[in-house]
Amino acid sequence: MNLHRPLFVALFALQLAACATTSAPVASSTLQGDAAHPAQTQGWVDTRLYFGLGPADQPGQGIGESAWRDFLDKVVTPRFPDGLSVIDVYGQWQGKQETVPERLHSKLLVIYYPDTPDNRGKIEAIRAAWKQRTGDQSVLRVTQPADVSF
Repeated sequence: MNLHRPLFVALFALQLAACATTSAPVASSTLQGDAAHPAQTQGWVDTRLYFGLGPADQPGQGIGESAWRDFLDKVVTPRFPDGLSVIDVYGQWQGKQETVPERLHSKLLVIYYPDTPDNRGKIEAIRAAWKQRTGDQSVLRVTQPADVSF
């Protein structure tokens, strides 16, 4: 009898799994009728913007969290109110005349949106506003096609 117990337990577990998969409702991964999240997402892009906040080794220098959130609330969110992601990152770069890399505490802003001239202009306005506000020379932009579904 003990030799059959593992087989019985395995069969019982398979039956439970089959019941769970056949009785669970199937959810659609695409919202229907929502203008902000259309069923067809062709022509969308994924843009990533890298903002340097200050020296990684000197957290008291540079742009603080409250100044970053103010920029996000006043400059970024009004242009892309449907959603975005912000990730804390560490970055570094080395100028041609430099002997060691500059290490930076940075923010990575990720935005998915329909690729239109208006939206591309919004991205450029965000980059320009940051450079004007901070005096930074650049905001790295990486844009690629995106196949998204909501």
